[in-house]
Amino acid sequence: MTPPATAAAPPSGAGRFTDLALLLVLATLWGGSYSFIRVGVETIPPVTLIAARTLLAGAILLAVIRWRGLRLPRDLGTWRLFLVQAGLNSVLPFTLIAWAERSIEAGLATILSSTSPIFVVVLGLLAGTGERLSPIRLAGIAAGLAGTLLIVGAEAIAGWGTDLAAQLALVAASLCYGGAALFGRHFKGQDPIMPAAGSLICGAALLIPLSLVVDRPWTLAPSAASIQALLALSVFSTALAFVIYFRLIARLGSVATTSVAYLRVPIGVLIGMVFLGESLAPTAWLGLVLIVFGVLAMTLPARKRVEGR
Repeated sequence: MTPPATAAAPPSGAGRFTDLALLLVLATLWGGSYSFIRVGVETIPPVTLIAARTLLAGAILLAVIRWRGLRLPRDLGTWRLFLVQAGLNSVLPFTLIAWAERSIEAGLATILSSTSPIFVVVLGLLAGTGERLSPIRLAGIAAGLAGTLLIVGAEAIAGWGTDLAAQLALVAASLCYGGAALFGRHFKGQDPIMPAAGSLICGAALLIPLSLVVDRPWTLAPSAASIQALLALSVFSTALAFVIYFRLIARLGSVATTSVAYLRVPIGVLIGMVFLGESLAPTAWLGLVLIVFGVLAMTLPARKRVEGR
């Protein structure tokens, strides 16, 4: 059964603090994934990198499920949903991002991959199933996008059009993520680890045959750095991140959860500063304030109607 199209009822008090903390953790895990992918694709082709990523992450979650004494659903209907979610949340966006990061500048990649909250709103409106957005949430979306622009800076925006195919691939990946956030509400009643594991297993099943045909991975000689990046990408930025993601979809709703796309921008910049020696633009601090406001605004509890229930 499809859950109601309205936003998930947000928690209050300690539960809300926990969910905001998890949103920050998720932003960190996904913010770091761009660096892992950049290192990984240096010696591992995109399709093979993502096939290995989904296979390793899915295997980890499957082991956790068995350790907890749980079982994956066995009905065909649920696995059809897992397959759709795999296409939207891993197979297509992961591969598009990995392919684009072979040539795209990090700054422009960040801005183009941070637009999924906007796609959530647009797709929800087109489908007639979108969450109701208050003025403060709309302001939050605008503030998040403005903050992203400020953090990335004018230099990155000036690069628009030089690698058009890679840029369009990143936009398409964000569109997929927006669709995945909306579709993820089908799993509201399940333990978050179930759709995370099921979608990753389906993703691996789709990508491994393609990798064998396209890349012939047995002929590759990946570097130690690429292998380490792949392991970190699989364990932290995929397996752990997906469990947190589906938990937040059920508790905060799709718009609020995809606000992590904005939050991971300053985190990604900070990772670049610490580990890659990159510098922070003068406007970045104002951008950070706008992003924090945007995330808080998009995760505010919705007011309950008096005349409703």
